[in-house]
Formats: sequence, C-alpha cells, structure tokens
Amino acid sequence: LRELLDLRAIEETEEQLQCLVEGYKARNMDGMHDLLLRLGDLSREELQKRAAAEDIVEFVTKLVRAQRVIEVSIAGERRLIAVEDAGRYRDAVGVPLPPELPAAFLEAVPDAGLDLVRRYARTHGPFTAGEAARRFGLPVAGVEATLERLVGMGRVVEGGFRPGGVHREWCDVEVLRAIRRKSLARLRKEVEPVEQRVLARLLTRWQGVVQPRRGLDALLDVVENLQGAPLPASILETEILPARVGGYRSADLDTLIAAGEVTWIGFDAIGERDGRVGLYLAEKLEALWPVQQLSVVSSQISGEAKAEDKEAAIVEYLRTHGASFFQQVHDGVGGGYQGETLDAVWNLVWRGMLTNDSLHALRAYCARTAATARSGKRVHRQSGFRAGFTSRRTTPPTAQGRWSLNAAALVEGRSATAWSHAMAQQLLTRYGVVFRETAHAEGLAGGFSAVYDVLKAMEETGRVRRGYFAAGVGIGATQFAMPAAVDLLRSLRAEREGERCEMLMLAATDPANPYGALLRWPAGGDTASSLTRSVGARVVLCDGALVAYLRRGNANVQVFLPEEEPGRGQVARALAKFLVARVREDREEDSAGRAGMLISTVNGFAVAESEMARALLEAGFVAGAMGFNVRRPLQGQTSKAT
Repeated sequence: LRELLDLRAIEETEEQLQCLVEGYKARNMDGMHDLLLRLGDLSREELQKRAAAEDIVEFVTKLVRAQRVIEVSIAGERRLIAVEDAGRYRDAVGVPLPPELPAAFLEAVPDAGLDLVRRYARTHGPFTAGEAARRFGLPVAGVEATLERLVGMGRVVEGGFRPGGVHREWCDVEVLRAIRRKSLARLRKEVEPVEQRVLARLLTRWQGVVQPRRGLDALLDVVENLQGAPLPASILETEILPARVGGYRSADLDTLIAAGEVTWIGFDAIGERDGRVGLYLAEKLEALWPVQQLSVVSSQISGEAKAEDKEAAIVEYLRTHGASFFQQVHDGVGGGYQGETLDAVWNLVWRGMLTNDSLHALRAYCARTAATARSGKRVHRQSGFRAGFTSRRTTPPTAQGRWSLNAAALVEGRSATAWSHAMAQQLLTRYGVVFRETAHAEGLAGGFSAVYDVLKAMEETGRVRRGYFAAGVGIGATQFAMPAAVDLLRSLRAEREGERCEMLMLAATDPANPYGALLRWPAGGDTASSLTRSVGARVVLCDGALVAYLRRGNANVQVFLPEEEPGRGQVARALAKFLVARVREDREEDSAGRAGMLISTVNGFAVAESEMARALLEAGFVAGAMGFNVRRPLQGQTSKAT
C-alpha cells in the first residue's frame, strides 16, 4: 500500500490519534486522566503538548495527590500512567508500584502485554516492532510475537504502508481504514466518507427525533417525511410519532384525517392483530402508490368477482356507493355472519384496497391483544377512541368509521416514470442520503433499480450529489445525497467523538434507526446475531452508536459498549442514567402491570455479575430477587436525584 496511501493522510490521522490537534487536547483535570487512559504512559513533556491549558503542572500534581495518576519509570524515562493501568504495566513491563495503592489496582492482569501493544497500535499510524519495543523497553522478538497474535485476532495487519518506507510495518485495522478513507478523499478531492455512527446521527436529525417539534404543523411535516414508509400500526402512536412530535396527542392525527389532509393505507398484516401501515398526505397518495400493484389488484378483483367472493363484493359495493359505514357494507353484500364481513374488510385493508376516515378501527384492531399481552408481555397503551356514550349499534370496535376504497389502487394508465420520480424524491426527503440498502429497507417495489435512473438524472442536473458519503454502506458510488445532507454530514463528522453523550431511545422498526436495515447489527457475543427489527423491541443510541437493545417483555438487555476506556465506562454510566430517566418520565408498564423496568440479565449474564451492575445501581436501580429494577415514582412523589 506504499504507493496508494497519502503521507499527509497518515500524518493527519496520527495527530488526531495522539490528541495533538485542537479539539482533541485535554482541557481540564478529568481530561488529563482520560488522556492517559486513552493513550497510555506519557512523560510530562508529552502530556504538555496534549494540554490546552497552561497549568498542566498543577493538574498533574492534583491527580498524583489523589492517586488517580502515578509516576513510574519505563524504558529509563519517568512517565505518568493512570492508576487503572498500574497492574497492567507491572505485569507487562515490570514497573514497581507504590505500596499504598488500593488492592483493586494491584490484581493480576491476564495478557497485560497484549493490552499495551494493542493500545499502542490503535493510537499510532503504521509502526515497526522496534518502535513499539523501544517505547516499553521490551525485547523486539517478544513484541513481534504479540503483534502476530493480534494479526490472528483480526486487530492488526502487517505490510508496507508508509510511502518511501523499507521496513515491515504493523497497523491497527481501524486506523488503516481511516487512513485509506482520507487518502481516497484526497485523491478524488471528495468529502471523506463518514463512519457509520455519523450516518446514524444524520438520520436522527434529518427525521426530527433529536429535537421534536409541537403542534399540528409539526405533525403534518412528520407525515410528509414518513409518507409511504411501512410502520407497525401497534406502535405508530406510542413510539413512532411521539419520537418526532413533542406532546403528541392522537386527537391531532384524528383532526388531520377528518380535515382530509392525511390518509392511511395498510400494506400487510403482522401476525393476527397488527400490520404495517403507511401515512400519506392525501394529495400525494396517488403519486406515491406503487404502479406495479395495479395490474395484480385488478386481476384479483375480477377473478374474485366471478366467484362471488365477499371481498370482491365489498369492493364492488364501495365502488358503487362510495364511503359507507360497516353496517351498510355488511347489509349491501348480503348480510350473514358479521365476523365474515369484518374479516373480509381487514383482508382488503392489508392488501391496500380499503381505508377508513378515522384511526379508531385501526386502534381497536391492534388493541385486541391487550388482555392477553399482560401474561409476560409488555402492554402498549392504545390512545384509542373513548366515546362518551353507550353505543346503540352492534358494530364491532374494529369496524367503526366509514370505509372507502383506496382510489390510487384502482387508477389505470399511471406513468411508472412519474412514480419513480416521486418515490426517489420521497426517499431523499426521508433519509437525506439514499443507498441501495434504502430500497431494501423500505420494501420498494422493483428495488433500487426502480429509482436509480431518476437519481442519476437528478445528479446530472445538480439537484442531488453522488459519491461515497458513508463508509461500509452500498457498493461503489451508488450513494445519492441532498446538498443539505452532505453539509450536515460534514458538520457532524467535525464534532469530536466523546465530546458529548447524546442518548436516544427508538423503536427498533423506526425508520430513523439504521441498524438492522442500512447498517449491520454490532458484533458482540453469541446473541448479537439474533437481533431483529421486531415490533416492540427498542434500541438505545449514544452519539449514533448502538449501545443497547431491549426486547419487548424480556428482562434481558443486550449492551454494546466501546471496547476501550475511558469511553467504555462513560457510556455505561450514561446508559444507566438514561434508562432511569426514561422510566421516571415514561408511562410504560412492566410485565406485572407496574410502571418501571426490570433487568434480569445483561448479555446473557446475571445483571449483578455484569459490568453494568455498578453503573445501574449508582443510577438508581435497586437489587431484587429477580434482578435490578427501577420504578416510576407515584404521582406527587419526588424521585431521588441521580
């Protein structure tokens, strides 16, 4: 790779890894401590170069006095190390330690030498074994053997990397990937592809879940953004819309539907009492409804009509009489058993043929399992219709409202090109950046090829940009982005990692969650492969990175923490505090019908024995017989500050 990697790209990467550039330097005493955890041993002079403050000596003195940092001799030089690394340096390098250190820092550290060399690799550019050996005062042969182990683990690669170099070199896999991205950006004079977590942050901002707005106009904007996206009906008003609209009320959506601004269409059923639906601005439904379904629907209707099928009879009745209440439809198709007509209506709903002038029937359809959901499953609160009277009719709750045909599904002679253009624009509106995987995640009829030609034409006219914007997504330059999305990606990439800890909880099926759709689930443990975008599951993102996965009605939490300190501890504490805060502000109920949260296991291990145990207890969880739990205080009861 000596002829392919750019020397300046290597230098820029090394300066960032070593925290030598503005934005990466330590600004306070805690920053100094974190710097030693991240980089390892540093002399006072080396630490001074990485400090934004002038009073570095005062900071170091306070850290040493507080026993958060100790000064030792390594390779004939006095250096500072974080006290958490004391046992690691003793076992790997033979550093003598002060006798007054707490016993917790004096325990034996397995593979201490491997830890030190691995940290050296991930905080440097390409290096030789001799350079690493001199840093720690270790034999070159021993360091080479350790590097070979890291190669076998997939952490380090061996080869020739620096332009003009002649010696065999080693480089951390992630560091090399960053250098290659920078080199490619310089060669092509393009924006550097961002990491996947930055892409996740783009999506959460683009779809408005970071800063939810309020009011009917905000709800209309959300519907316009989500048009055509397949959304589980059971969590539409409990998770999807509330994530984007502050203080969401089901009455607001009812108002927009009643005003003729918004309509909903079913896509397909999920199990017995749930299904995917799409929200549309009424005027955009015909343009966005897939053209490919027209011929199929028409043939099905004509075939069923010949057989006098009840579904075909319902379609024919509504075609003749227009929007009608359920009892009118039932009587109009010959009466009989009401349940058969109701089943036929919902079969047509999930084929995209029927809709309703309200959401009351859909809410009642999804709420049917509320009685049985309490047996070991979390109950979703349904903000359904609450009538202030006793009905005199026999119409089932799942049939209330007026039923009508989806006119867009019956229009013939529509232009496939016009639909492709409308759909391409809608995907750009929803995601900002469109990939081949986007079409798969949306279940787009015809796949990515259905919109590719339109996107390419839009790029040629300058309306969108084409390039390699996000690393590890798509094949080649099959990524298209709106100019505003590219600018937002650049600004997000410029923010220093770890500068803030932005926590978000989303439904796993939310379009703003890229994991399991655009991005792969993170690796970690045997259960990582079992993660799915299932209804009821939730994900927690920290600065765009997936850090927790919670299944519905399951007290086992999957946690994905950064591999190294100080990020690992920081994210663990932030996650624990976030979960407590969510419980105390939320109205969800656990499996026993109580408002709160129970965690029995973390990544398959008992929560009390997991590395999250201390963080959870400090945040406000309480140990119990079944695990750790936290409950929402009763109304009027003040909660302890965490």
